[in-house]
Amino acid sequence: MNFTRWSARLPGTQRRIAARTGSGDSPAKPRDNSVRSPGAKSSVPAARGEFERHGEQHGDRTGEHPDGRPDGEPAGIPALEELSVRDVLGGLPALVALVYGPDHRVAYVNDAYTDAFGPREPGTAAAEGCPELVELGLMPLMDQVLRSGKPRTVKSRKVLAATSGTPDTPPGTSPHASAHASAHGSVNGSPTVARDGSYTVTCTPVEASGSGGVLIFAADVTDHAEAAERLRASERRLRETAVALQRSLLPQELEQPDDLRVAATYQPGGTDAAVGGDWYDVITLGAGRTALVIGDVMGRGVRAAAVMGQLRTAVRAYARLDLPPHEVLQLLDGLAAEIDPSQIATCVYAVHDPNEGRLVYASAGHLPILVRAEDGTVARAADPTGPPLGTGGWIHTSGTIDLAPGSTAVLYTDGLVERRSEDIDEGVASLERALAGAKGSPQVVCDRLIRAMGVTAEHDDDVAVLVLQHPARTGHSAELFHNAALDLLGGIEAAPRARAFASGVLSSWRFPVELKDLGVLATSELVANSLQHGTPPMRLRLRRTDRRLIIEVTDGDDHLPLRRHAEPADEAGRGISIVATIASSWGSRRTPGGGKAVWCEFALPH
Repeated sequence: MNFTRWSARLPGTQRRIAARTGSGDSPAKPRDNSVRSPGAKSSVPAARGEFERHGEQHGDRTGEHPDGRPDGEPAGIPALEELSVRDVLGGLPALVALVYGPDHRVAYVNDAYTDAFGPREPGTAAAEGCPELVELGLMPLMDQVLRSGKPRTVKSRKVLAATSGTPDTPPGTSPHASAHASAHGSVNGSPTVARDGSYTVTCTPVEASGSGGVLIFAADVTDHAEAAERLRASERRLRETAVALQRSLLPQELEQPDDLRVAATYQPGGTDAAVGGDWYDVITLGAGRTALVIGDVMGRGVRAAAVMGQLRTAVRAYARLDLPPHEVLQLLDGLAAEIDPSQIATCVYAVHDPNEGRLVYASAGHLPILVRAEDGTVARAADPTGPPLGTGGWIHTSGTIDLAPGSTAVLYTDGLVERRSEDIDEGVASLERALAGAKGSPQVVCDRLIRAMGVTAEHDDDVAVLVLQHPARTGHSAELFHNAALDLLGGIEAAPRARAFASGVLSSWRFPVELKDLGVLATSELVANSLQHGTPPMRLRLRRTDRRLIIEVTDGDDHLPLRRHAEPADEAGRGISIVATIASSWGSRRTPGGGKAVWCEFALPH
C-alpha cells in the first residue's frame, strides 16, 4: 500500500502545502512525480528538495537564505510531504484504521488500534474480521461515506468486552501468546476486546490504491463517557431523593369516606431534580362530612416543596375546626403571607355533606372543579374565585356545585391542562371532553385523564389529580345506608319523643341491643343539651352507613358546647362528657344561617 500517495489527501494537507508554497518569493515548478488530491486542480511538490535546489541557484536574492528559506522562517521544520504517513499514524494515541473497497477490507491499523482490539489481518472484510466496527455501528456509516464522499462522525459509541471465538486456548499455544490474545488480540484469528470502551469515531473518504476507501479515526472517550454516566447516575439519585421528599409531603394513604370513593395521582414534571409544590388531601370531618383540598405552590425547588408542606399541614389543622370553606381559605391566606410573601400559591377547598348531595367550595386562584353527572354531562364550578393565597385584603366566599349519586368530581392542578401553545381555557375545555367519556373507578378515571391530556414522564410540569365519586347504590349496598330525621317541636316534651323515635329507628335497622341502647342514650343527651342551651328550629338526624352510626342534632344557636368537668354537686354539665365517653367520636360546628350542629359517631361491628 502506497501511503505517500494518499497522504496529501488527508483533510487540510493541501491547504498547508499550498500555504508553504506561497511563502517564497519565487515560484517553484513542481516535478512530474507530484501527487494530486481527488478533484485537485493543481499539483503539489512531492519533496522539499525542489525548494532547496531552486534556492541554490537564486540564493543571492534579497530576502532569502542560502538554503532557499524566506527570511523569518525557522530552520529544521520538515514539510508534510517529507514525513512518513505510516510513522505519523502509527504514533497517534487515537485509533486509526484504513479500509478500502465496497467490502471495507482492512488495509492498515495503527498500534493504538491493535492495542485496543488486537491485530487485524490485511485484506479481511471488516464485517468478518473487525467485530468492533460492527458493534460501533459503523458499517452503514462507512457505506454512506463511500457513496457521498463526505466525512461522518458518531459520538461516544460503546464497545463491550466480548470474545467472538472459542474461549478455550488451542493446544500448543504458548502462555505468552495466550496472554497476548486474551489482552489484545485473538487466538487462531478470533478477535477479542480487552475491555469496555467508548469511542468517538470519524470516517473520512480517501482514495487508496486506485479504489475508494475510508479512513477511520477513533478517539477513546471512555473516561469522559464514564464520568458522564456517573454524573447522570448522581442526577438520577438526586431526582429520586427529591421526588421521595415531595411524595413524603403528600398523603401516604388517602382517607376513604363512607359515602365517597376517592383516588389521586401525582406525577413529578421534567427530568431534573427540582421538586414542585403540588399537593392534595382528603380529610374526614365527622358526621359523614369530608373535606377535599388541592393546591399548587408556584415555582420549583425545595423552597416550593417546603411551603407546600406547611400549607398542607395548616389545612388539616384548620379543617379540624370544621369551618366553612371560605373561612379556611381566609386563614390560609394570612398564613401564606407569613410563611413566604414571595411564594404564590393557589388552592381550592371543598366540603361534601352526604345529607345535602353537593360540594360547598372556595377557591383561591385555582382552576375550577369539574363534575361529571351520571349521564355524561360535565359541569364546571362557577365563581366565586378569589386571588391566590398570600395576597391579603380579599374576603373569600363559598360556592356550591351539585354532586348527586353517580357523579364524579375532578380537582386538578394547572400542569394537567396548561400548555405553552394554547390558552389555559382551551386546556380546561379539553379536560371536560376527556372527563365526559371517562368511566370506571376513581383510579381508572385518573389514569384515563392523564393519558387523554398527553401527560408523560417527560412532562415539564408537576401534575396532581384528585377524583371523587358519589356512587349510586342499589340492592344490598343500598340497604347499608339509611337516613331518618325528626323535627323537635313542643318544648321539653320533645325529649321523650326523640328517645322513642331513635329506639324505633335503630331497631328497624337491626342494630344489636347494646348498640341500640347506646344510640338512644346519646340521642337523649344531645337533644337535652339542645333543648336547654339552643333555640329553635331543632332537628334530630340519624344516619347509618356501612361502617358507622351517626347521630346529629341541629338548632338555631351558634354557641358551640364544650366538654367540661362537672363537680359532684352539679345537677348539669355531664351530657357532653357522657356522649364523649360512650361514642367513638363527637364534635360540633356552626351551620350556615347562624345555627350549630352537635354530632357523635358509633363504629359498627364487623
